[in-house]
Amino acid sequence: MEWKNRADAVIIGGGILGIATAYYLAKMGMRDVVILERGTVCCGSTGRCGAGIRAQWGTEMNCRLAIATIGIFEHLEDELGMSIGLNQCGYLLVAYSAQELANLRSYMKLQNELGIESRTVSLDEAREICPALDAGDAEGFTYHARDGHADPFLTTYAFLEAAKGMGVVCHRKTECTGIRIKYDAAVGVSTSKGDIDAGIVINCAGGYASQVAAMAGVDLPNWGERHEIMITEPVEPGICPPMLMSFSGNYYIQQRPHGSIICGMSPAGHHHSAECGTTWQFITRMSRVLNRLLPATRDIRVVRHWSGLYDMTPDGSPIIGETDVKNFYHSTGYSGHGFMLAPIAGKILAQHLTGTQPDIDFSPLDYRRFARGELITEPNIT
Repeated sequence: MEWKNRADAVIIGGGILGIATAYYLAKMGMRDVVILERGTVCCGSTGRCGAGIRAQWGTEMNCRLAIATIGIFEHLEDELGMSIGLNQCGYLLVAYSAQELANLRSYMKLQNELGIESRTVSLDEAREICPALDAGDAEGFTYHARDGHADPFLTTYAFLEAAKGMGVVCHRKTECTGIRIKYDAAVGVSTSKGDIDAGIVINCAGGYASQVAAMAGVDLPNWGERHEIMITEPVEPGICPPMLMSFSGNYYIQQRPHGSIICGMSPAGHHHSAECGTTWQFITRMSRVLNRLLPATRDIRVVRHWSGLYDMTPDGSPIIGETDVKNFYHSTGYSGHGFMLAPIAGKILAQHLTGTQPDIDFSPLDYRRFARGELITEPNIT
């Protein structure tokens, strides 16, 4: 691929956030866009995620982002001309105490006010939605039918192929080694293959976002957090069609269309980590939870087990926008939900950068909110 020493915008990170942002920049008229990926496309958090998509959030900002992104996902195959593996079987949230159910209902009230048609369901209806469910110890449930999941690889490659068709260049195996600064403004990047001058530099480096920011002297409060996940052999369909999820129970479980069941839980202690790895303790804990909730899964085999990094922030909400270094932007800190929010995040940042009024005002997600003490604390995460 021909190397260009000049671009209108350079995006650091070849996951779905970086590639979706590149797609929307090109769609809105910015033709000279370059993506830098130190590994291969989808080799980081995007290719290791559970790929859920939900609108059941506890803050107005995340609710607005989420319902907008669901609307994009629902028409993305037509727009991009490729399959994304979208499956809208809903999210079934499980509460295990009266207080947790009251919290979910209060968040549901906010969701309903914003046009999200989430609702409470009885145990009997929960079993209709998820036929193999054994959750007699639950206090209650909420459900939103438009939630679901998509294939992270298909979705990212669909965005990439469409972006390439509009002139976007993606350099794989190309590491960003520095952000070039002049007069307190980003003017380009240094890479393992040479320098690129650029009017805009965008940090979409996921779990490594804070390290990239530090290259420009910007202190992001983000940290990487390792999360493990596993998938079973294919079994009969209909065991767990929705995403079955609990914040207090610390699990998410879903059956993929081909029959395999994918599930994960957050790590004890939420330790900072920049490395991926796996433990037998996770397999043991996760298998017990899976068997308790879905007894039909007993004796099935786990076929694969891996981990990925959540790009965490102190309030569980993302960082979108410019930094104190002019022309150096961030779309980071999605705290494990970058895949589901990537379409709308890429679109609104591209709108801002091309002089269009963004569909959603993302100014409250400015990274300076932490210094101001104006956190957007998201309760609906584990």
